[in-house]
Formats: sequence, structure tokens, C-alpha cells
Amino acid sequence: MSEAHDYTYGIEEEYFLVRPDAHGLATRVPAELLKQARRELGDSVANEMLQSQIEISSPILRDAAHAQRCLTDLRASLSQVAARFDLGLVAAGTHPLGVWREQERSPRSRYRRMMEDFQIVARRSLVCGLHVHVQLPPGVDRVRVMNRAMPWLPLFLALSTSSPFWNRSRTGLLSYRQAVYDEWPRTGIPDFFADEAEYDAFAALLTRVNAINDARSLWWGIRPSLRYPTLELRIADCCTRVRDALAIAALYRCLLRYLVRTPQDDPPRSALTRRVIDENRWRAKRFGTEAKFFDESGAEPEPLPQALTRLRALCADDIRALDCADALAPLDAIIAEGSSAHVQLALYREQRERGLGRVASLDAVVDWLRAATVVAD
Repeated sequence: MSEAHDYTYGIEEEYFLVRPDAHGLATRVPAELLKQARRELGDSVANEMLQSQIEISSPILRDAAHAQRCLTDLRASLSQVAARFDLGLVAAGTHPLGVWREQERSPRSRYRRMMEDFQIVARRSLVCGLHVHVQLPPGVDRVRVMNRAMPWLPLFLALSTSSPFWNRSRTGLLSYRQAVYDEWPRTGIPDFFADEAEYDAFAALLTRVNAINDARSLWWGIRPSLRYPTLELRIADCCTRVRDALAIAALYRCLLRYLVRTPQDDPPRSALTRRVIDENRWRAKRFGTEAKFFDESGAEPEPLPQALTRLRALCADDIRALDCADALAPLDAIIAEGSSAHVQLALYREQRERGLGRVASLDAVVDWLRAATVVAD
């Protein structure tokens, strides 16, 4: 069943809308921008909770080449629409010059209710992520696959890190987006539910007591989608370079195929397991690609490059079956050169060493982010 299934997938990305002249966020965005974008891109574009953010969703993707064409075209087309309003796009987990107190809410009633419900947590949510949906074969319990995918979540976060700045300052973290997102309820690493039935029962309980409207308010780093027959990766920062987003999506797709076809590869879990995964998530958001991950055995922690090599070896048959070898090649560049967060920090240090002030140095970082967001590499 797994071998015949084609594991179609979809990619969602959230971007910042910026004012190129001042490098800062466009706190108020004309409603006409979204209208024009939807006329040209259809349902592939939507607004986000804050006016300074916008989201794209790919169509159903069938292979890596299709994904590259779609994501590159969506970024380019949306950038062209934004340019008509003297705005640009930035793909990153946080905006280096963004100030959450200055942001304006989008006008939709749903977002008004969220602001009322979550207060400062919602107002501070000036972050953008990458979400990847992969359709599993019919009859496969998505939660059981989710349980086995969870130990790999810190690796996907580390590869995607793109949010080292917050409120015009260095944070010391490579993914400060994860720290901001941790303020929300029902985020981070989910619990180990026995199966989809138990997961659905928990969602039904929260719905019954009016804690949530439906399971879409379970915002964990991985979850079974309510709207689609997919298992959705949510832990990743929005990747600045399209090649990085495509490689992470392809790797996640290969991992899920491996997990579906090898149900016997299900290590025992204990009360420690989830806590260990969360400790590794901290290492990923703190150190990015320089993180070292450990397991319950207490053995020597494994550097990210070795963990990635091990994962690719496990998924070798799946990489061949899905024809993803070329799509995964950018992972080697991330290991060698660093993620977007590393590039941002290196550029910032370079400007500071030249004598530029903090804000002027961050201006240069934003210039790189804008350029890299819409370049097909």
C-alpha cells in the first residue's frame, strides 16, 4: 500500500510585508492588495492575523519539480502584487526590525476574537512559519505515524531556523519564533496519543467545554489536519531561501513514507520520551544547525549533521522511490553554510564591524532577506 501511494503534499508559507524605503513592517496594508492577489493567485493567498503578514498555500504537489515551480512562482507573483503598493516580501521567522506593539490586526472577525481571547499573546505573535502537509495512504492512522515522527521534529526546526532577531535586537537564539510561539496554549511537542480516536476525543473534549472551536486550534509542531487527510509539519520557521523550504518539505515527505512502510520500527516510549524531544527542541531553537541531540539512553549527543545523515540513510529507499535526491541536495548547503539565521547574524556582525549602528546593520539584514526571498536558487 505504501509503495503504490504517491504521498502528495502541500506547502504553506507566511511572509512579512515590508516597506522597502524604511525596511520596517507595513503595519497598515491596503485591503486592495489582498483583493488583487486573490484575483491573480486565487485561493493560494490569504491574510494573516496581523496586517503586516500574508500567507500562501500551494496546490496539491505531486513531485519535487512541481513543488519548485509552484513555490517559486507563488513567491514571485505575490512579490509583484506587493510591489504595486510599494511593499516587499520577507520570508523569515521574525522580522529583524519588527516591533510587536506597532502592529495592527487584520479586520476579519476571527482575528478580532483571537485578540480578545489571547490578549498580549496574540498581539506579540509577530512570527511566520512553514507548514508542510503530506497525504498518507487510506487506512493509515495518522496519529500513530505522528508519534513515531516526533523525535525528528527538532531536526526539522534546526534546519529551518530563520529568526535570530526580535524587537531590533539579537536574541541569542536561532529560532526566537519558537520562543514566541511557546506563549500560546497547545503548541510545541504534542503528547503521545494512542491513535486518532484518542486524539479526536481530546479535541472533542476541548470543544465541548468551549476551550476551542475545533481541532484546528491544536497548534502543535505536528498534527493530523482537520481539513485534509494529511499529517502537517508546523514546527519549522519560514525559510528565507525557497530551496531550503523545498528541501525540508521533501525530507518530511520521505520520512513519512519510511514510517508508513516500516510500522515495526516503533521504539518503546516512556515518561521521559516527550521531555527528551522537548529538550532537543530547545537545543534546535538555541543553536540551530550546531545543535547536538540526545536520546533516553544517555549516549553521547549526536550533532545535527550526523543525525541528518542517519535520517537520510533510513529513508534511502523512499528518497529513490519519490525521486527526491536532487530536492534534498540543499540540505548539504544548510549544513555547510548555515540556515538563514546564520546568514543574518553573519551579515549583522559584518556591518557592525564596519562601524554601522545597530539599526543600520539590521537594515542590511532586511535587504538580504528581501532579495533572497524571491530569488529562485
